[in-house]
Amino acid sequence: MSILTARLRAIPTWQVTLGLALLGLGFLIAAQLAAEGPRVRYTTQERSPLVETALELQAQQDDLKAQISELRAQVQALEEQGQGTTTLVRELNDQLAQARIAAGLIPLTGTGLVLRLEDSDRPASDGMESDYLVTARDIRTVLAELWLAGAEAISVNGERVTTTTGVLDIGHSILLNSAYLAPPYQVAALGPDDLLGQLGVSRGWTEFIDTRVGTFGLRISYAEPEVVDMPEFAGSIVLNRSRAVSPSASGAP
Repeated sequence: MSILTARLRAIPTWQVTLGLALLGLGFLIAAQLAAEGPRVRYTTQERSPLVETALELQAQQDDLKAQISELRAQVQALEEQGQGTTTLVRELNDQLAQARIAAGLIPLTGTGLVLRLEDSDRPASDGMESDYLVTARDIRTVLAELWLAGAEAISVNGERVTTTTGVLDIGHSILLNSAYLAPPYQVAALGPDDLLGQLGVSRGWTEFIDTRVGTFGLRISYAEPEVVDMPEFAGSIVLNRSRAVSPSASGAP
């Protein structure tokens, strides 16, 4: 025992201190390695589920992108279809408006001509009294000549003339549409600025003036106001029969 003690005492102090330091360093290194082992294992174990989750999220995102692209394409197709439908509806509305104008169902305003027809103030010969009065035949002649001159709409004493209008003598008055009209008769027509000029060059109009005005003295006066108001047709329209007509059959362009 004394020999062991003597040997220990013979060891230098610095060697003892170095040994203790190396022993402590070795303990620390062993402790650190023991702590890093589970952490490495934990990271390795958790990495696979995280990667799978990320891949699943990426796949869902790709699916959503594809759905968005498909929905955008559908929206664009619907918008294009809607534009076509809007154009078709606009065209149909324009055609309907033109048909209503032609049927006299819409009041109009524009340039035109106003004629006033009055009975003759000359003494009538026996048995010829009606020749000195404005008759339904006179009104029909005036209407026909105005249409030929380019009139676009006509009214008589505020009654709109349409394609179905009839003009009949009822005593000393005239039945037009369903209204009884008494003289004087005011015929208003919408048309071009030269409507009166076109009327004046018509052979039928010239013959009418020569006969009815020159021979029997009917009084006809003219006026070209700045604005002519055309009333709408106040009666009812009954469609008994109709058929479709192709553009080629109707002669339309």
